Parts: sequence; structure tokens; C-alpha cells
Amino acid sequence: MDNWDEIRTAYQVARLGTVSGAADVLGVHHATVIRHIDSLESKLGLKLFQRHARGYTATEAGQDLMRVAQATDDQFGQLEGRMKGRGEDVSGELVVTSLGGFASLLAPVLAEFQAAHPDLVVRFLTGDRVFRLEYGEAHVAVRAGQGTEQPDNVVQELVRLPSALYASDAYISRWGMPKDEADLVNHRFVAHDNIDSRAPFYQWLKDNLPRENVVFRSTSDRGIAAAVRDGAGLGFLSILAGLDDPALHEVLPPRPEWDVRIRLVTHVDLHRTTKVQTFLSFLKERAKGWLPE
Repeated sequence: MDNWDEIRTAYQVARLGTVSGAADVLGVHHATVIRHIDSLESKLGLKLFQRHARGYTATEAGQDLMRVAQATDDQFGQLEGRMKGRGEDVSGELVVTSLGGFASLLAPVLAEFQAAHPDLVVRFLTGDRVFRLEYGEAHVAVRAGQGTEQPDNVVQELVRLPSALYASDAYISRWGMPKDEADLVNHRFVAHDNIDSRAPFYQWLKDNLPRENVVFRSTSDRGIAAAVRDGAGLGFLSILAGLDDPALHEVLPPRPEWDVRIRLVTHVDLHRTTKVQTFLSFLKERAKGWLPE
């Protein structure tokens, strides 16, 4: 099967359900659509569609083909986005991805950047999934820790965020404030569900306290922060959280080995484009104001 035009035609017919709809999307005559479907079915030796008065309905084989064709079409769309990203202006889409825990820092910067470039559409994608920059899934990734990157990725350090151990008013009122570091063994903790999380403070927690002391576990940074604030246990947070919330109290002060290294990752194909370079410069400048003097 070597004719992408025929497969793409079948995909559009399956998606839209009519020959005329597919012809409009593809910009071809409806007779071309019918010819592509007939040719493809002949090559495969099976029916891809049930024909009826209202249009075309994909058979089971047609649905299988549609799934494969959709994935391929998505890849072409991502490639197109990468090609457009090579332009010399700040317009189109800017796709930035990060962990959800960085949203409070990045969202205001992205909003300000979009306001300065009104022809730009910003897509801010958060979550644990690692977006594939080499496939054009994002222009810029904001990642934490050391990590291992693809050889074609360009990595720059953005900032190092100090972290400390905190207790909330709600926790203290119920369980009391730890007397000192040795007393931590008598207290409850909120931490990542993965005991082998690469975050440096979770490695410290693993090495220094029994796992059963971690009574609230989550894969969400925002969920962990919310649980610490609600008193579920002591927890490690960025010092920015402690500065912004008077109900949080420092149990152990920041240590250099607990710093979270935040990195900017871009693919070499897009790194030097005007859009990406303009955003990177803007973000680096704003990041200088994240930490107190």
C-alpha cells in the first residue's frame, strides 16, 4: 500500500461519512474520491465502507484503517507546525509544556507574552507525559531535574528553585510542630506516590524516614501542595509557596541539595526560530523575578 492520497481520502470519508464532504475538505472532485475508495478496496481485497442512502459508514476494516490514517495525518500536522515554526515572526501557535506544578509560575508569563504578541495563540500543556519535541509536539518544554534528553534537543538551565519542608496551620493544630529534625520520625508526611521519584527532597525523605510515615501519596504536584495546605502531613514545597501563604510554616529550611533545577528544552530544528528565541528571552527575563533578593 503506497498511495497516501487514497488512504487520506478514505480517512476523510470515514470521518465525515459522505463523499461530498471528503471532496470539499480535500479540494477534489467527488469522482476522484470514489475512484480512490474503489482503488483502495481493490488493492486490499475487502470492503472499507457500507454504502447507503445517507452516505458511507466504515466497516470494521475501515475503522482500523481510519485509526492508522488519523495517526499519520496527525504526524503530518505536527510536521507542518514545525515547518511553520521556522518563520521570522511571532505568530501562529506557541506550544509550551511543563509539569502541572509549574503552572502558577508559567501561566502569568505566557499570558503576558501573548498580550505582547496578539497574533500568537499560546497552548500551555501540563501533565506528566513527556512531549516529543522531535515530533513537533511542543516548541518549548520546561522540565525539572537532570533528566536524559534526546541528542537533538537543546537544554538550558532556567532557574534553581530552593525547597523547604513545611507544615500548615491545619497540621500543627492537630499534630503539633516538630521539635527538631530528629522528631520528624513521629510525624506524618505528604509525598510523591513513586518512592523512587528523582526529586532531590524525596530522595532525602526516602533515605531518612520510614515509608509508612508518608500517609498521603500522589502523582500530582498540585495535589501534593493542596494536601500539605489542608494538613494531611508535612511536605516539601518551593519556598515561593511559603512566601505566598502565611498559613505555611517552615519546618526545615532550604538546603542546596534540595534545589529543583528547572530546564528549558527545545529541539534543534526550532531552537533558532524567531518565535522560540523571542519567547525564551522573555521567559528568562521574567524568571529573574521569581526568587526574592
